[in-house]
Amino acid sequence: MITIPLGYGGALVEAIFLARPNRFLVEAQIGDQIVRAHLADRGRLRETLIPGARLILAHRDGPKRATQYQAVAAYVGDRLASIDTTLPNRLVEKALRAGALRPFAQYGQVRREATVGGSRFDFLLQQEAERCLVEVKSAGLIVDRIALFPDAPTERGRRHVHELAEIARTGTRTSIVFIAQGSAEAIAMYTAIDPAFAEELAHARTAGVEVYGYSCPVTLEGIRLGPEVPVQ
Repeated sequence: MITIPLGYGGALVEAIFLARPNRFLVEAQIGDQIVRAHLADRGRLRETLIPGARLILAHRDGPKRATQYQAVAAYVGDRLASIDTTLPNRLVEKALRAGALRPFAQYGQVRREATVGGSRFDFLLQQEAERCLVEVKSAGLIVDRIALFPDAPTERGRRHVHELAEIARTGTRTSIVFIAQGSAEAIAMYTAIDPAFAEELAHARTAGVEVYGYSCPVTLEGIRLGPEVPVQ
């Protein structure tokens, strides 16, 4: 079972969300104490970070850290939702190295953050002369068991998709892997937020970019690689 622990395995504590002073910081209350926690999610999180929401913080103290905590998850009703966009990349890396992702099981070499052309992509896979680029996208917003991407306009994401399509036209295998951070029946493009991304993805598929999606349940133990689901 491919699983990545929340907060890099740091001790977890429940807190109450108070405010988000900026994209990378939240203020929360643990008992009578007000603390600040780093947030590794640039999305809007309007459906998740609601005043009074229950947060899960991971203790990550260190000499180079500005905060003692990392905000890793929040409860949306009874469902635990990840708010750590670094989890999907770490999950996919572990799965790739274990040969657990069926479309990529034939590649023996896995390299992170490969620069090709003018962009840096998440993974470059290689087996002898055969190569494959893999870009990972995190779909953390789940509504009625459909994971939606993106939850904020993403110019960088559109550029990556466009460049993967250009590379695919040269004959190199390219792919995008969407990770639903929670149980989902499908992954869909959130056209109300970023219609241009959905259009770019449609063009990329026509150009030969492969698109995959995985439903990955989130618990206090971490995020687990789940079954493949359709990407709409």
